[in-house]
Amino acid sequence: MHLKPQLLRGLALGAVLLGVAAPHAQAQTPDRKTALSGNVGLLQYHGNMGSDFWNRSGVDIEVGGGGAISRYLSPSWDAALLGYYETYKFSSQVRAGDNFEARVGMVDLGFKLKLNNGKILKEESRIQPYLMAGPGMFLSNTSGRANGKDFGVTQIRRPELFGLAGIRLRLSDVVSLDLTTSQHYPLTERVDNLYGSPNDKLYDRFLLHQAGITVALGQAKDEDSDGVSDKKDKCPGTPKGVAVDPNGCPLDKDGDGIPDYQDKCPDVKGVAALQGCPDRDGDGVTDADDKCPDTPGKAELQGCPDADNDGVIDQNDKCPDTPAGVKVDANGCPLDRDGDGVPDYQDRCPDRAGPASNKGCPEVKAETKKRLKEATKYINFEFNKAVLLPSSYPTLKDLAAIMAEYPDYTLSIAGHTDSKGDDNYNLRLSDARAASARAYMLSQAVPADRIVSHGFGETKPIADNATKAGQALNRRVEFDLYLTGDPNAAEVKYGPAPTISELQKTPAGRPTAGKAPVKKAPAKKAPAKKAPVKRK
Repeated sequence: MHLKPQLLRGLALGAVLLGVAAPHAQAQTPDRKTALSGNVGLLQYHGNMGSDFWNRSGVDIEVGGGGAISRYLSPSWDAALLGYYETYKFSSQVRAGDNFEARVGMVDLGFKLKLNNGKILKEESRIQPYLMAGPGMFLSNTSGRANGKDFGVTQIRRPELFGLAGIRLRLSDVVSLDLTTSQHYPLTERVDNLYGSPNDKLYDRFLLHQAGITVALGQAKDEDSDGVSDKKDKCPGTPKGVAVDPNGCPLDKDGDGIPDYQDKCPDVKGVAALQGCPDRDGDGVTDADDKCPDTPGKAELQGCPDADNDGVIDQNDKCPDTPAGVKVDANGCPLDRDGDGVPDYQDRCPDRAGPASNKGCPEVKAETKKRLKEATKYINFEFNKAVLLPSSYPTLKDLAAIMAEYPDYTLSIAGHTDSKGDDNYNLRLSDARAASARAYMLSQAVPADRIVSHGFGETKPIADNATKAGQALNRRVEFDLYLTGDPNAAEVKYGPAPTISELQKTPAGRPTAGKAPVKKAPAKKAPAKKAPVKRK
């Protein structure tokens, strides 16, 4: 008996066409128990010549086809008759030159275990995994070369066993897509014409991967499309999409006469005027929506009161007297992002922790204060000019690093001179030197709005100008950090910086604590004219 591949191909094609041409078919259910499938597939071989399981690299791809007819038995079980045909070619991985070509047909009886049985997944689930197994017949005409010798057509007609795992994707109420992988174990070793394996083990077996379309035959009448056939439906006019009981009637779990799809409180008896819901506290919010059903409250807060209007209901508000407009957390307390105990609305540095004594900002370390104090010793200028000497650069770079470390602080730069020479010239020179230091720090990427420079001239000596040592100490540039928004640190120490007009109004040109407008000094150039006496 010769295998007739044309017949098997025809059966497979017919199954596909039948599935496509069934416009009135529905998904397979107890009312529509018979289904037809058409599939395309791909075989993979494992035997004495080698294996291409899960790997078809280097192997000619041959696509086959098949079909199936299945019958609904119960929510968990179906029975199916399956057929498949493919021409398969394989070249040996064990002995060069060995190969075979097999025209393979398989006819199997399978029993399907469905996981969408109402216990694991709903029967109407869109994704429907299943398992199948059963016996069948393996039919093959094989020819090729084995052990270096050609062999002619060998006919094989042997029983087989198979196991299958699949998943069905319900595309619509009419069509489903099936994706399956099965292993077929024919009770023969002659497919590759190599046999006599150790322990008489039967090596020849196949994997079969298939994709196909499945449709069910027949149609149950269901005018209201509620999933309950008219012959079982006691409420045939149910609106589309409404959940129904097994009799096809809208669900009414609380038994108040209002169907669940119209009942806003389907688990509690209510009245029709409130769409099936009660309202114990009479605040116009039904109990189902009222988080405080025994206390009148606001509709926007689901029926709960909120005395401080911060959006957190009183019963959950741990800070009931929060000032108006302050952002709060879920407990109704002012936000404290950095967790330092100072609420954000009072915290000058809400993203960096610091003590309340420093307005919630990190305090300047003692070591940093020391670096700032000592920096004045290392800031030097060209004689009688506002031009920085290169020896000043490392110190100014260090100060720029401090500014990066303390982003919530502003730096005050105050220039001072000794008392030699003209008072106005000294004031200009001190201001230009402070501005020069500021300009260099701006070049180190310190933001301009975080550096303020002032010149105090000779008005704030820290030593006796009668001696050269005292004069040297008085010629200085001082650096002070202060929280941005606080008074300027230099002006806290010395008062406002003087102006030239103020110097002129002061007896002997020596102002003490006169007040002048606060000035943020930009980077300035040193005066073009030199003082008559060169001694700075």
